[in-house]
Amino acid sequence: MQDDELAGTLLAPAKVNLALHVTGRRADGYHLLETLVVFPRAIADRIEIEPADRDLLTVTGEFREGVPTDRGNIVLKALDLCRAQAGELGIGVPPLSITLEKNLPHGAGIGGGSADAAALLSHLARLDPALGERLASLSAGLGADVPMCMAGSPQVARGIGDELEPVALSAGFGILLVNPRRPVPTPAVFKALVNRSNTPLPAMPPKGFGTTEALLNWLKATRNDLQETAVSIEGAIAEAIGAIEREDALLARMSGSGATVFGLFETPEIARDRAERLRASRPDWWIRAA
Repeated sequence: MQDDELAGTLLAPAKVNLALHVTGRRADGYHLLETLVVFPRAIADRIEIEPADRDLLTVTGEFREGVPTDRGNIVLKALDLCRAQAGELGIGVPPLSITLEKNLPHGAGIGGGSADAAALLSHLARLDPALGERLASLSAGLGADVPMCMAGSPQVARGIGDELEPVALSAGFGILLVNPRRPVPTPAVFKALVNRSNTPLPAMPPKGFGTTEALLNWLKATRNDLQETAVSIEGAIAEAIGAIEREDALLARMSGSGATVFGLFETPEIARDRAERLRASRPDWWIRAA
């Protein structure tokens, strides 16, 4: 692949945990999870990449404030990881100019920086199949959500998020995301968590979910084990869930460690209609539908 072939526009979709069970804790402090995740591609950060004389990260977009542009940014950490692994394989990774359009809120339980890092890793993995395998196996070192975000399709993630099982999900439904613009730090939620050993997810249907009804029936037997704790830290989460429930959502629940909550609807059109109604009553909230 030529240097100019690395140029392009990448999407880093939001990661939505439709269910999240905390099943234990390892000796090193990492929590064991089981979660079903989906990635609505219409709700995403955008990344523009161009070859350059030196690495440069520029951050734009609604949520650009507070995002570092130095080597501490997870996107540049992903680039450094790729360059190191590529070097061991005799592959050169040129300097890149990266423009990150930050459309997803911070501390929101929907991937955020992990999605951005995963998008870059997936793009650079095209340089060589062996490099792609290395990046996939090492990506959890950047963050527990990065491997599932690299997959970018419906998955059940287990362990600390690095054990992935693809899920067939052909059901057509609408999803509404609402964030009250109140960041909730993930470490604070886990620190305050009381019960760290809960039941795992129910068995997955052998053929996946072909209908919205099948998905909803399965989800009704699941939870987000972080929701109660997150609500105790940030009460606006409960307010957002209530607002979605009043829009006749099929299911309303928090994603990840919050503060974003989601609602499922029969069609994308219904979800977009409910988003417009909510924006009219809560213009101070971040509201998206897909």
